[in-house]
Amino acid sequence: MEPLVIHTGNTAVLPRVNVDTDQIIPKQFLKRVERTGFGQFLFFDWRFLEDGSDNPEFELNQPHAEGATVLIADHNFGSGSSREHAPWALQDYGFRVIIAPSFADIFYSNCFKNGILPIRLEEEKVYRLMEKGKNQKYDVMVDLPNQKITDEQGFEETFEIDNYYKEMLVNGWDEISITLQYEDKIDKFEKSMNV
Repeated sequence: MEPLVIHTGNTAVLPRVNVDTDQIIPKQFLKRVERTGFGQFLFFDWRFLEDGSDNPEFELNQPHAEGATVLIADHNFGSGSSREHAPWALQDYGFRVIIAPSFADIFYSNCFKNGILPIRLEEEKVYRLMEKGKNQKYDVMVDLPNQKITDEQGFEETFEIDNYYKEMLVNGWDEISITLQYEDKIDKFEKSMNV
């Protein structure tokens, strides 16, 4: 995975509660076996009209959200089924950071495993960020080592993160990378077991 240390990016605001994984990546697009190519189907039922054209009302289709790498969402983001395709689609679309008051637990851990930083912030702070980015291009800087979010207008907030997940993202490790750090010990154990 690509390390995430300090990330500065444009925001997209999605002020909807209980956004579930079937809205993030609808079930008809889960036929792919690789992790790439899902971004084009992200929020498919909201992003596109029945004729396949862009829905001009959808938040991510607004000109100021173009190229966004930070998603500011509302409560219980990523609820529903535990499909790992949801963070795959978000990452493939270009998101590296998601800020929300709360996340579904399985989705939350799946984000870390796929190189996305989900940040829990108090509702009032999330809504302040939403207000800043809802009608204009708005960049934030996320400093993962110092666990801080800032902007050029004086916003500054810290966030909590488990040290294990923080180390994964800063180093660009997935769970396989972490396991391979113990390859010598694994080999030694296998030899002792005559495997």
